[in-house]
Amino acid sequence: MADNPRDYDEFFRLHYGHIVRVVHSVLGDKARAEEVAQEAFVRLYLRWDRVSAYDHPVAWTRRVAVRLAFRVSRRDRLRTTLERRAVAADAVEAPDTAPDLQLVRRLPRNQRVAITLRYVEDLSIPDIAAAMGCAEATVRVHLHRGRHRLGALMSWEVPADDRG
Repeated sequence: MADNPRDYDEFFRLHYGHIVRVVHSVLGDKARAEEVAQEAFVRLYLRWDRVSAYDHPVAWTRRVAVRLAFRVSRRDRLRTTLERRAVAADAVEAPDTAPDLQLVRRLPRNQRVAITLRYVEDLSIPDIAAAMGCAEATVRVHLHRGRHRLGALMSWEVPADDRG
């Protein structure tokens, strides 16, 4: 366990809200996002001695949280598919409770995460790539496509590029 839980506690207070917002953008459910963020912070606590020595422990925590959220999202989709087949009825998704995320929630998962990390969390392209576990060029593609999709959804003109 952590030798200095006070440092962990401070880290938790500083970054928990940011991690919840990122996970919420993936899952669209605040309660589930809080559960996933808590799991990520439990994993961090168990590795605090090692991870706290990293240059950017928040990047490690964010990456764990995003991966957990992807796993939960996949599991939920599978469950939904199985339930739909079992009842042979159309399932209707509940609307997102956060109005500012409604349009973002309509984006494909990777675009949704990239847009959230860039414009909500204000992360750089390299930090987003680390959180998503992909190349920086891939992040730029997700951002480009996500902005254009959002622009189409909102009927706005979208800037040509984002150099991050």
